[in-house]
Amino acid sequence: MEPLTAECIGLILQSARQRAQQRKVESEIEMCVNYLPISRKTLVETFHAPVSTDVDWPDEAYQDYLAPLIRHDGQGGRESLVGSYGMVPKQHIPPGVKRFSTVNARSETVGQLRSYSRAWKRFDFCLVPMQAFYEPNWETGEHIRYRIDMTDKSPFAVAGLYRQWEEADGQLSFSFTQLTVNADEHPLMKKMHRIDDEKRSLVIVPPEDYDAWLTCRNPEEARSFLRLFPADLMAARPEPKASRSKKEGAGQTAPTTGDLF
Repeated sequence: MEPLTAECIGLILQSARQRAQQRKVESEIEMCVNYLPISRKTLVETFHAPVSTDVDWPDEAYQDYLAPLIRHDGQGGRESLVGSYGMVPKQHIPPGVKRFSTVNARSETVGQLRSYSRAWKRFDFCLVPMQAFYEPNWETGEHIRYRIDMTDKSPFAVAGLYRQWEEADGQLSFSFTQLTVNADEHPLMKKMHRIDDEKRSLVIVPPEDYDAWLTCRNPEEARSFLRLFPADLMAARPEPKASRSKKEGAGQTAPTTGDLF
């Protein structure tokens, strides 16, 4: 067995210290744990961000599933990568640390928590394109799965962070997370989650701000993008969860939820 690196030891120790913080953010437990990625065709036609890999992704994304993300290509344009949904993929969680969820990053602590701070400080900003995302609605006293999308049914993009990893075989891979903000006063998103939970919303980026977000290199300016999207441009309706096939769910285990680092 190889000795633990200093980084791994630091993660293990910090995981113990942050149990209390994890309980404070339990309102993130069901915050957009899955969504509907868009197609290759839409990446090009709507987002002008071609993807160069032949890797495919499923129609619906859950933690550790592959999905496209969009970044600035360094030449004035955009490009798409295919990455793992969740900033810290399960194969990169250090030994001794219980699996946790990093699919959502709280805007209030994104610059402080170990899982996200490096990407935030490096301005590794991305867009996570999608057709819709799902949230739990408890207004009736029971969990009802709601689909949330745009009123005109057009694809849209959420502000995210991404990270590059070097795998054991020397290949490079990518992962990403979606940024969230408080939504206690949002006309639509305040209806989601349990009554006593803090309300949260993904940061939906208006199309006219796509390139400004991707190329932002000022931390204060970056925070100006982390705001709620107009409720009158969003739509929500009940959509029961379809059964996931055994093949689709193979290898997927339920993570411990919340922002651990």
